[in-house]
Amino acid sequence: MSLWVDKHRPRSLDELHYHEGLSARLRALAASGDFPHMLFYGPSGGGKKTRIECTLLELFGKGVEKLKIDQRVFMTPSRRKLDVNIVQSNYHIEITPSEVGTYDRVVIQEILKEIAQTQQVDLSAKQRFKVVVIHEADSLTRDAQAALRRTMEKYMSNMRIILCSNSTSKLIAPIRSRCLLMRVAAPDADEMQTVLDYVARREGFAIPEDTAREIVADANGNLRKALLVLEALKMQNTDLESSALTIAKPDWETYCYKVADMIVQEQTPARIMEVRAKLYELLTHCIPASVVIKTIADGVVEKVDESLKADIMHWAAIYEARMRIGNKKIFHLEAWVVKVMSLYKHFFYGIDMDGFDDC
Repeated sequence: MSLWVDKHRPRSLDELHYHEGLSARLRALAASGDFPHMLFYGPSGGGKKTRIECTLLELFGKGVEKLKIDQRVFMTPSRRKLDVNIVQSNYHIEITPSEVGTYDRVVIQEILKEIAQTQQVDLSAKQRFKVVVIHEADSLTRDAQAALRRTMEKYMSNMRIILCSNSTSKLIAPIRSRCLLMRVAAPDADEMQTVLDYVARREGFAIPEDTAREIVADANGNLRKALLVLEALKMQNTDLESSALTIAKPDWETYCYKVADMIVQEQTPARIMEVRAKLYELLTHCIPASVVIKTIADGVVEKVDESLKADIMHWAAIYEARMRIGNKKIFHLEAWVVKVMSLYKHFFYGIDMDGFDDC
């Protein structure tokens, strides 16, 4: 039994419910015979992966739906083994190199070289090239991006690259310039409500308009989250019109807001150590550091004076940028916490936190 978000995922460009102009453009590119490298970018839950899958179907036909999952072993120059899961068909391959951290360059080089040096084996295929889909492209290291750039230049005849990322800011300019950029914006409230109504009808029930509006407001443009919330509510309550219906927050989000409370309640070295333990807990449960700092910052600005809000978000942006450059996320998270405590204490008492203000 699959989740509704997978069960009712559109399989072709014609089935997509929003961004019809983008679908028409992708359909025209697939039929043009001159398909370029592409970069799909936009917020999480906006439908990037779904559009990539639909475009592949338009390019190659039903054959791309016959998938197999392989676990490949790569060897680093220091003789360390890397296990990477690869999803592939006869026409394309999907990889997430960022899973291996700083060794992603090895995966990029080996996979792309292997694909680029082989010809299309299916003589009846609509296209003579293969497609490599790289997920989480904005998490690639600079070395991996440099290797990707060289491959894109060298093997254009045999291979096309489709990159999927949340933002273009972390990708180097040469890669962006070699790709056709496709921005997949978050759906608006009406479009999300249309999709929720469609899924509800397919599942044999009607969703009340008030409930749909609450789900859309809670999802904040993330259609995946909206569908998951709808399914969870339906499993817990047969009657979606109940006035007592509440949308539960994820555990990690509630945890982040507790950390925000701790920062505002007390600004001492002992409290910093307590917050550090909470931050480690979030990171070890695979919550991205950028999501952690954003969620905690949102929680803090709800509880502080208006004059502090701009400074808190300003420093959150600075430390998030530093996290992209450095390796140890916890250092930058903790430094931001100390900075916020210093700003808050200085606001109330007109003093700095014993030298912590320079962090």
